[in-house]
Amino acid sequence: MSARVETYRAELRKLKDWEPYLKKHSGLPGPRANLELVAAVADEADPDRLWRLSASRDEFLALCGTAGLGRVALLEPETVMTWLRELAADPRWRVREGVAIALQRLGRESMPRLLAEMKVWTGDGPYVQRAVVAALCEPALLKTNEDTVEVLAILDRLTMSLAEMTDRRHDGVRALRQALGYGWSVAAAAAPQNARPYLEKWMRSTDKDIAWVMKSNLSKARMADVKKALPPPKSSRTRRSGSRAKSKPAGLRGTRSAARGAISRPRRRPKP
Repeated sequence: MSARVETYRAELRKLKDWEPYLKKHSGLPGPRANLELVAAVADEADPDRLWRLSASRDEFLALCGTAGLGRVALLEPETVMTWLRELAADPRWRVREGVAIALQRLGRESMPRLLAEMKVWTGDGPYVQRAVVAALCEPALLKTNEDTVEVLAILDRLTMSLAEMTDRRHDGVRALRQALGYGWSVAAAAAPQNARPYLEKWMRSTDKDIAWVMKSNLSKARMADVKKALPPPKSSRTRRSGSRAKSKPAGLRGTRSAARGAISRPRRRPKP
């Protein structure tokens, strides 16, 4: 744990009312919320305070409370998981990030419990499905091949769900696509042999969003070794063969010079 987190924890212990302090040190408005302070709240706050903060209209307060609920998920599983599932579709993206932080904390305590919950969440809407990817595709959680195999099966289900969606312009669908755009590489790097059949299957897809997801994952540095065992994407092979076939008509498939000669030499008129 960083020194900054410990400093924040010590400061919070001295306070009765945390909200003014949290707002002052939130880092917002700005490009980055104070995640060290979020971690300090998650460690230091009691469950009642976490529940109150998670329901706040203030985005940073809600982020702190939501992230901290992962600590009490095993103590109150039904109520906490139901609330986190609702917050996973919150219009505020930082609150949705708080859900991912909470779920990852649950995974560090009990990966079997997290996997069981995430299998249920896969049947929800795209924002909730995005939370599943963000929660599970964390290298620190994929410590065993058994767990990673289950994550790969969940990713396969979510990718199929994306392929079946019709409103691709919905913000939730875009969020799910972005998450799948890195999630496969995290799981594949943890279990390359198990991931290969899934990757090969989805690399054959003609769906433009699925093709983007695969291309994005294959571009990650952690996929360097995995890529060596995979065939080139189907789309690129199809484009090359198609363009080659169109470039030369059937009657001009000889050498390039022969083709030029056939085109450039006009037919001589017979002498009268």
